[in-house]
Amino acid sequence: MVMFGHFVLLVLIGGAMSAEVQRPRGVPLSKRQFYEEDKPFTCLDGSRTIPFDRVNDDYCDCLDGSDEPGTAACPNGNFHCTNAGFRPGFIPSSRVNDGICDCCDTTDEYNSGVDCQNTCRELGRKEKEELQKMAEIAKEGFMFKKQLIHEAKQGLEDKKSKLGDVQNSKKDLEAKVEALRTVKETAEQPEKEAKERHLKAWEEQKAVIRMEKDKARMADVFLELDDDGDGFVSFTELQSHSELDPDSDASFTEAEAQGLLGGVDKVDTVAFETVWNNIKEKYVSESTADVPPPGETTQDETRDPSSDNDSENYPDEDIPEEEDDEDMDEDDEDMDEGDYKPPSTSQTDDKKDDDEEGTMPPYDQETQTLIDAAQKARDEFNEAEKALREVEDQIRNLEKEISFDFGPSSEFAYLYSQCYELTTGEYIYRLCPFNRVSQKPKFGGSETNLGTWGKWAGPEDNIYSVMKYEHGTGCWQGPNRSTTVKLTCGKETVVTSTSEPSRCEYLMEFTSPAICQDPASSDSGHPDHEEL
Repeated sequence: MVMFGHFVLLVLIGGAMSAEVQRPRGVPLSKRQFYEEDKPFTCLDGSRTIPFDRVNDDYCDCLDGSDEPGTAACPNGNFHCTNAGFRPGFIPSSRVNDGICDCCDTTDEYNSGVDCQNTCRELGRKEKEELQKMAEIAKEGFMFKKQLIHEAKQGLEDKKSKLGDVQNSKKDLEAKVEALRTVKETAEQPEKEAKERHLKAWEEQKAVIRMEKDKARMADVFLELDDDGDGFVSFTELQSHSELDPDSDASFTEAEAQGLLGGVDKVDTVAFETVWNNIKEKYVSESTADVPPPGETTQDETRDPSSDNDSENYPDEDIPEEEDDEDMDEDDEDMDEGDYKPPSTSQTDDKKDDDEEGTMPPYDQETQTLIDAAQKARDEFNEAEKALREVEDQIRNLEKEISFDFGPSSEFAYLYSQCYELTTGEYIYRLCPFNRVSQKPKFGGSETNLGTWGKWAGPEDNIYSVMKYEHGTGCWQGPNRSTTVKLTCGKETVVTSTSEPSRCEYLMEFTSPAICQDPASSDSGHPDHEEL
């Protein structure tokens, strides 16, 4: 390297070719034409023109810093590292001659006295090896991709063929369902009529039973009220039952009693039938008046049985223990408050009616035959309708899969209905492409939805390089979780890393051969040494 004032002579060796390029220090080849030694220099932003000898004079004249590309004079300037043998690059001008080697070719420390080692060739060698490795992966990955495309194409044809078959079977099933619906409705009509006849007959039978029981009770009550046994119930005998007081004012008068008897002093058994209809809801039989309602006890029954015993006969330590109490308490503890559900009033009344009137008799043979025929028709109809729903679901799934955007050549179709996991120190992450992303604690706990499939979200020139999953489980006092999945070329399909760069926003790295490009048509990936 030979210096000429503000210039540096660069000798580039590339195979058998060599070239000498003379330009100010820190200037890339792409801007060489703006720096001509025999002409005044115009700042690259066009703000002013200065004599050329003020370029790289360690004083900032241009607002954009373009007059000091090789010094640290301008705070907004950039120094170009030639880095022969590696990749050229830029560093802020403030790093020039700061005692730290930033350029691998050491050109940024030309006047600091620091002893820097030129590492460009070693970096270039390592980069070349890495690029060769990546190129080999890309090559193998692209071979897998071509196979995936072939399989996707075949799979798409199979699905379209299957969709046609299923759609045809749907038509057949629809016709079958409608035919069975007619059979079912035809069988249900006589079944309904037969059941109604049976129920009507049972209701009539129950009415007779109730009437007979009512007459029997009326006769018992008449005898109960006829205290003197003269074959009549008088108003005075009626007054013995205060519960029959029409206005319930605790004063059951003669006039009120006579009113219940139809305005007469007494009635015989025939006339009592009319009276009975007016009093039977209130009447309390003398034989049951002293019997407590279910669930209640008399005073004698509630009296502490221990009071009948002389407890003083037993010292405290000798009183027999109630061994069963503890077991009963345990049973009570085992029963939750919600375990006991008292029967509803309607259920109790129905049961009471059944007890008094018996249960409905079984259907006769003719009715049962109609019921069995109708049930068979219902079962066949329900089975056909279920089969039709399953076929409709199958058609929806096939149509969705056929129309889904699996890439330009459906290369991502193989990911559909698949899931891939990555286990970290605390969590198991699960990616199900085109469905959802989830996170589950490694040592037990509930699963958290990190987002459901949203869209392809890569840049316009490579939209299939990024997947977006949205509307996951909401964070505490924060947004719903979401996940961005970045796809990179690889021979295997695997989740390689996951992170949470922002709260509730996750990032997942995912390798797949489907994203690999054709090495023959893509950029070689070697560093561009043209701009030195």
